Formats: sequence, structure tokens, C-alpha cells
Amino acid sequence: MDASTTASASALRTAHERFVTSPGTSEGVRLLVADSWRRCAAVGVHADGSRLPPLRAAAEELAAYRRNHPLAAVLPLFRELLGAGAADDGHVFAVGDTDGTLLWVEGDTTALARAERMHFAAGAVWSEAQAGTNAPGLVLELGRPAQISAGEHYSAAVHGWSCAAAPVRDPATGRLLGVVDLSGGHTVATPPALAAVRAAALAAEAQLARTLPAPPSVLLGPDGRVVGPEDTSRAVVDAAVRLTALGRDGALLECAGQVRRLSPRHSEIVVALALEGRGVPGDRLAVDLSERELPASTLRAELTRLRAVLGPALLGSRPYALLRPVLSDFGEVTALLAEGRAGEALARYPGPLLPRSAAPVVIEHRRALEQQLRGAVLGGGDVRLLRRWVDTTWGADDAPAWRALADALPGGSPQRSAAAARARALDREPALLARKAQVGRHAAVLQRSRP
Repeated sequence: MDASTTASASALRTAHERFVTSPGTSEGVRLLVADSWRRCAAVGVHADGSRLPPLRAAAEELAAYRRNHPLAAVLPLFRELLGAGAADDGHVFAVGDTDGTLLWVEGDTTALARAERMHFAAGAVWSEAQAGTNAPGLVLELGRPAQISAGEHYSAAVHGWSCAAAPVRDPATGRLLGVVDLSGGHTVATPPALAAVRAAALAAEAQLARTLPAPPSVLLGPDGRVVGPEDTSRAVVDAAVRLTALGRDGALLECAGQVRRLSPRHSEIVVALALEGRGVPGDRLAVDLSERELPASTLRAELTRLRAVLGPALLGSRPYALLRPVLSDFGEVTALLAEGRAGEALARYPGPLLPRSAAPVVIEHRRALEQQLRGAVLGGGDVRLLRRWVDTTWGADDAPAWRALADALPGGSPQRSAAAARARALDREPALLARKAQVGRHAAVLQRSRP
């Protein structure tokens, strides 16, 4: 742990002690954490860690429950995407249900033993109300991915851990199925860790889309009318909307043969609704769309304007939702990656998701998807895919990708030498920029010192 990490952990411990001794005092922590601490204090969670989360289910009962749980179908995928890395890095990964009960906890043997001592184990309940502030509990509370670092946990028993978690939803209905979590040391409190669990959740949803039975609820036809059972197959095709948002600032929404070009703000809202699934409350949508507090009146005005563009048959309210199935280009790329089809995924990836958007939910998914695609391309060692990656605007300055291309090309080839040279040049650029900045500062000092 470096000096900055140690200092940050010390500051969080101080903020936690101040809150416990003077309830309501939450300086030095994120608003998300402060709100959670206040909820924990209100329901009587023990901040000193003296009361651990309850173990609710007996072994036989838990085994039967897990066999029938929808997330059992994607457990092998979670093991593939998170399990090996967790074991190698000294972490654990967990899968929980909608009540916060942990169904599976796996990973590094030593870390598992430490986790069990604080009841982070299968059958334990890690909702916010039972365990205090933690990433899986916050996911269930807020309905979106969350990351908690060391002293941000409300219970002191968990201050030696960091965690990142993401929700897993039924892709057909948007209904929450559970949560996937990565817990361990300070390296879990980093953007790549959050991106990893978010990507795992998206991959699980893509797999579930192919395996879960279709919902029995009625469907709307292209005119907004309810269709009968005999028309269901056709209605699935006709009622779906097509959302194109990769590589463009304004999304395209196609429905019933009509294409609507959305403004950047309306694009963010539609993408957020598509990512969250059905039924997003206004307060949660506001957090998805802006890091700053977004007034409810502003959000309502934006959605009123969007409803005028889309029509009431497509955009619902209380809660806000897209009322028809959504087929998105970013969803297709995610599904292809989940199937290991990196070449097809790259071919269908014209660029980052809404590249100029600053909406938190868009930034998070944009990073997760790009990192997942980049990892598939670099990890595969396919020369054609690596060449296509570095030939893009977003991959042109990717030094590791150029190195991977050089390693994949035949020894002694001019292309290999060129790729290796490009990688070395990119590695030198930060140092050159730093030296130029230092020379500039020295020149400015000399200029000021002249009589």
C-alpha cells in the first residue's frame, strides 16, 4: 500500500470516528457514503462491528435455494470472469440475491477464511440494514453499481476490506435478480475493479437473455395496442425498438420503421433507461445522469420533452421506463463478447458509447465495455484484430496493444519492428511531456528573475 492510499485510509477512519461520536457529521466522505451512514445509524447498525450480519439459511436449505435461483445458471460465467482473478489477487467474489443473502462466496483461500470471520459467507445477509454500508448492500439500495473503500464501510469490522458490486437484472423485464461482488484489499477500490464486476454483470445478463424463458406478460404492438397470444411472436419483433449509441453523441432510436435522432441529453436518458431496465425512480435516474444534484423539476422537464419526441406509448413514468423491448448496439457487442466472439464484437463497435457524455451511468458502461473489448482483443493475440484495434482513433495510442501486435507478428518482419517502435515511442511520450513542462517552468522562473 503506497503513501497516498495509507493517508486516504487514515482520513476515512477519522471521518468515521467523527460521525460515530457526533452523529450527522459527515465531512470528508462522499455524499453516497454519508447518506448510507445516516440510514445505518437510523436502523441501529453497530458501527463498532460488534454485531455481525446474521447467518439465516441452514446448509441444506441454502443448497436447495441456490439450485433454483436464476443466477445459478450464470455462476460458471462469474467463476470464469472473476473467480480466477480473485484467487490470484487474494480476493473473493460473491453472488447474492435481492434480499442481500450471499448465495456463493469463492476465491482465495486465505481471504475466504478472513471473510468468514466477519460473516461474509454463503447464507449471511449483507443488506445495508443488516451489515451497514457495503457495496452489495448499496447496489440493492440504489439499484446501480457501487464501490466502497475500507473506512467507508459503516461497520468497523469491515474496515480492512474494499468492495465493488453491480446489479444483475432479468434482461426481459428489468427485474432485479441479485448482485455480483468483488471484495478484497485496496486494489478493489479502483476503476478497473468496478469495471470488472460491471462487465461480469452485463455478460451474465447477455447469457440470461438466451436462457431465461420469455415473460408471460402481454406485449404491445407497433401501434401501442395489446396483442393477443397468437400474435406474440410477431409482436416481439414489431414492438422492439432499435437503439444505436456507439460512436455517436446523439443516439438513433428506430421504432416501427421510424428513426428518431435524439439530442445528446435525450440520448443519455434513453441509454440510462435501457441499461437500468424497467422502472427507474426519478431520484435514481437523476444520480445516473449527473454527479451534481439534479433538481427533480429539471429532470421532469427533460422527460416531458423526451415524451413529446417519443410518444406516451414508448416512454412511461412513475417509475420512468421504456415500454417496449430495446435492442441496442452496445448490448449486441456485450453479448458477442460473452460468447467469446471478439472479432464480431470489434466489427460491430464503431466507437465508445456516447463518447462526450458525462453522465455517470454512461461513463461507467462506456469504460466497462471498452475495457472488456480491449481485453478480448489483446488477450486473443489475433494479428488481424490487434491491427484493427490500433488502427482506430481510440486504439491508436494504446502502447500495450502495439506491444501485443509486435509480439504476435513473425520475428524479423518490418511490421513487427514498426509496431515495437510505436510502442516504445508511446511509452516515452509521458516522460517527454513531463520534461517539456519542467523546462517551461524553469524558463518562466528565469524570465521572472531577470532585472
